[in-house]
Amino acid sequence: MSSQINFADKTILVTGGAGFLGREVVKALKNHGVKQEKIIIPRSAEFDLRDQAQAMQMIKKFNPDKVIHLAARLGGIGDNMAHPAAYFYDNMMLGINIIEACRTNKVNKLVNIGTVCSYPKIVPAPFKEEDLWNGYPEETNAPYGVSKKAVMVYAEAVNREFGFNTVNLLVTNLYGPGDDFREQTSHVIPAIIKKMDNAKRNGDAEIIAWGDGSPSRDFVYVSDAAEGIVRAAALHNSPEPVNIGAGEEYTIKQLMEILKEETGFMGEIKWDTSRPNGQPRRLLDISRARNAFGFNPATGFREGLKNTYNWYLSNYDLIHAQKPKFAESRQA
Repeated sequence: MSSQINFADKTILVTGGAGFLGREVVKALKNHGVKQEKIIIPRSAEFDLRDQAQAMQMIKKFNPDKVIHLAARLGGIGDNMAHPAAYFYDNMMLGINIIEACRTNKVNKLVNIGTVCSYPKIVPAPFKEEDLWNGYPEETNAPYGVSKKAVMVYAEAVNREFGFNTVNLLVTNLYGPGDDFREQTSHVIPAIIKKMDNAKRNGDAEIIAWGDGSPSRDFVYVSDAAEGIVRAAALHNSPEPVNIGAGEEYTIKQLMEILKEETGFMGEIKWDTSRPNGQPRRLLDISRARNAFGFNPATGFREGLKNTYNWYLSNYDLIHAQKPKFAESRQA
């Protein structure tokens, strides 16, 4: 436990607190001394935060000191391409409604979670926060990236006009135990683990991978990202964007080779170049987070992948019993 962090018996509301990242944020809060009864985890069945009235009602009901806003529509390239309007609308409404509800109800601080997908498609690596406006995001997830960037701009505007304490974090590709392994919404690491493990079990000689394997990613282990978010909630008080990543770059081909070793898959990888690569490179400069609130990711990439695969094996039956997740329509 860090002696620097003291939440002083504050009530902290975590939107999306039951999700992949949210569960780790809740653990990190507890590790820093926040009592269970002081952590509020609202559920979407009770409050649809895309509706401003319901967002207002939620904040009034729980009256938190701080809010960590993690709730978002998330998914891989395929789901982003299939439902671009839902990704844009839902993330815009979630973010703006939470900011307004927190501001008008005098919440002490809001930590708003943005995304690496907001960066331009082509930008020098490592990505620095000041590069955020130097181009348009990669097309396959641009609606998602632009919506999250717009929410960040609104948070900064509210800070300037009303003095509301907002923190904006740009989180890169997450992975780790508890990740989403559903076919429609999984990101690259759980998708590959599931493909390789299934092929190994079935004795398949090959698997198909999207693109050509050349894109690179900065993958941050979920508990490391959660620690960074909690440190920002406790120690940071500025609306300027701050990167949260591992600060290391791996190509998808390199990822594939590591996961072949971890899963024991001995077959061939066939690259389907008719499928999109996504953004060519992703590598974050995390020096601002390190300097501002002592963020220092602790989990090595191979260790993190091993932990993720072991979790998958331990939860195999539960994962394969999950129902597919589809984007809902906004209209009845």
